[in-house]
Amino acid sequence: MQSHPNVRAVQDALDGADARNGSGTPAKVRLLPDAVHTAAAAAEALGVDVGAIANSLVFDADGAPLLVLTSGAHRVDTAGLAARLAVTRLRRATPQFVKEHTGQVIGGVAPVGHPQPLRTLVDTALDKYDEIWAAGGVPQAVFPTTYAELLRVTGGTPTDVA
Repeated sequence: MQSHPNVRAVQDALDGADARNGSGTPAKVRLLPDAVHTAAAAAEALGVDVGAIANSLVFDADGAPLLVLTSGAHRVDTAGLAARLAVTRLRRATPQFVKEHTGQVIGGVAPVGHPQPLRTLVDTALDKYDEIWAAGGVPQAVFPTTYAELLRVTGGTPTDVA
């Protein structure tokens, strides 16, 4: 699975950005024994607080992709976020829309490694964790990082999304 093209794309993006984990060493994609399709499942598999999981949620924002990296501890307030972004319609993207814009499937969408950079918002609630975990391109792949690194490597905007 380490040779899966999505995992390679994510690791290449992390390496290209010199991404670091919470210990300051290079961020490396890690494969779990089983797929983790939810923040709760990922947190349990990793032995971390569910809030330390950075969910990668793709939204259709008036037809354009919007990646929201949110803490697994809460949900995105789509109405409030749409108003703040001056978007007429903000809705969860279809699996086809997600695959088209990220090259990845729902449940494994990483913050990086997409065919083209996506407009990205990073939940400010993730800032309280020394290390956070994000998906690595497939449902059983994850990688450790920090809030500051997530902002840096994605070019994301810090946002209160709940």
